[in-house]
Amino acid sequence: MKILANVFGYILNFIYNFVNNYGVAIIIFTIILKLVMLPISIKQQRTMKKTAKMQEKVREIQDKYSNDTVRQSQELMDLYKRENMSPFSGCLTSIVQMIIVISVFLLVRSPLTYMKHIDADKINSYSSEVSNSAYKEIEIIKKMAQKDDEVKINMNFLGLDLSDIPVQNYKDIRVYIIPVLYVFTSILSTRLTMALNKKSGKEEDKEENKEEKQENKDNIAEEDMMTEMNKQMTVMMPIMTVSIALVAPLGLALYWLVSNLLMIGERVYVDKHFKEEEE
Repeated sequence: MKILANVFGYILNFIYNFVNNYGVAIIIFTIILKLVMLPISIKQQRTMKKTAKMQEKVREIQDKYSNDTVRQSQELMDLYKRENMSPFSGCLTSIVQMIIVISVFLLVRSPLTYMKHIDADKINSYSSEVSNSAYKEIEIIKKMAQKDDEVKINMNFLGLDLSDIPVQNYKDIRVYIIPVLYVFTSILSTRLTMALNKKSGKEEDKEENKEEKQENKDNIAEEDMMTEMNKQMTVMMPIMTVSIALVAPLGLALYWLVSNLLMIGERVYVDKHFKEEEE
């Protein structure tokens, strides 16, 4: 992840040298990264939609062979083979995305190391000038930029200082603008994903009547449980995103905000594309 953060740092620094603004550089970098990741995202969404459509068949097999786990496993494997799917097909893309998220976090947390590629000894020489926090390099940029041009990064973006951390600057109401927008887009993105997945599942079993659903109590219980889990996710995700956004520099929150906006647009576009493909 540090190697990837280093590569991302070269790209971000290249963009920064053109635009001379950290916020604008992050936005352009995020767009480029999203375009590179687009094939993986499309594949993941295709897998999610296909998985949602397969759930009814999976439940039928589970009910039919509930007393024969060996036969049930075999039938499920045969189903995945017929549909040209793998039970773990979504894992790889999720792992790749997680690696990228952590790599970008390292980059934004330590821009002097990964973006400016300043020698570690010089960064450590400033350690006595700043507090011992998780964002030491951000503090060095804030406090030492006037004395040393090498550590200077223009983090002024639309009147906001992207080196600010909300919990450390809680009296300045402006530090909450990007985190609030980020949380709002996170909620919107989560709800949109759930809605699209639910819609895909419903389209597959339109012809199933209400009487058949009521006859299978196990399926109803399972659906109720999934609905409850989705509701809990809708509540928990905003709490998690608020917690992260408040303790991270605004530069990281800006990256997440732009990513969310691009993700929402991507999911709407890809869902429309899939629909046209099916028609």
